[in-house]
Amino acid sequence: MEACAENELPLVVLDRPNPLGYYVDGPVLDTAYHSFIGMHPVPIVHGMTIGEYARMINGEGWLKGSIQCKLEVVPVKNYTHHNFYRLPVAPSPNLPDMKSVYLYPSVCLFEGTEVSEGRGTHQPFQQFGTPAYTPKIHSFVPKPIPGMSSDPKFKGQVCYGYNLTEKPMEELQNIRRINLQYLLEFYRKSQDQHNFFQKSFDLLAGSDQLRKQIIAGKTEDEIRADWQPGLEAFKAVRKKYLLYTDE
Repeated sequence: MEACAENELPLVVLDRPNPLGYYVDGPVLDTAYHSFIGMHPVPIVHGMTIGEYARMINGEGWLKGSIQCKLEVVPVKNYTHHNFYRLPVAPSPNLPDMKSVYLYPSVCLFEGTEVSEGRGTHQPFQQFGTPAYTPKIHSFVPKPIPGMSSDPKFKGQVCYGYNLTEKPMEELQNIRRINLQYLLEFYRKSQDQHNFFQKSFDLLAGSDQLRKQIIAGKTEDEIRADWQPGLEAFKAVRKKYLLYTDE
């Protein structure tokens, strides 16, 4: 978009459905934590198509120097934000199926912790754990998998934790919110809380607030309540750029 704006060229976006376009949730990114992981003040789950998101970026002046590009979005026929759209092609080797996609918003934050998020297995983001976790009910061993993960966390070690691979698709679709209970539990049970969070966690969460709230012992309800003002403000902005029914 910036390159098109700088060179006065039009940009045409052939829109596509968002498989997580049916809800909005999570902390809104603080622009002080701008990175390639998160560039704009949106929540972890923004519930927009790429075309709608492009319209927001343009309209809110988020391009460098607040420039705007000449944008045309070709909308998707017969799509609404109520659709449970199933991707015909895996968006990433580590998001191999729709269960991983549905669980990703809740499990992705483990990437910034001492917990394995299942990379190095064929069910990433559907299972997660550490060698020290108890009870030792479900186990998995992260290993290098060509095209998926060359050096996974806890490579070759037995990890214990949760296995969500058997959860029905309908149950995953009906969650419609980020589940923080897994993260809170693993922090609480960690034998090395001082090193539980890695530097990337704040970038994944969009600020340092979630990390500080977990360390302070806040409950999920208390944390979620803190998200609400930012989410409501974001939803008001989001509404201006929607191309598909959301109510």
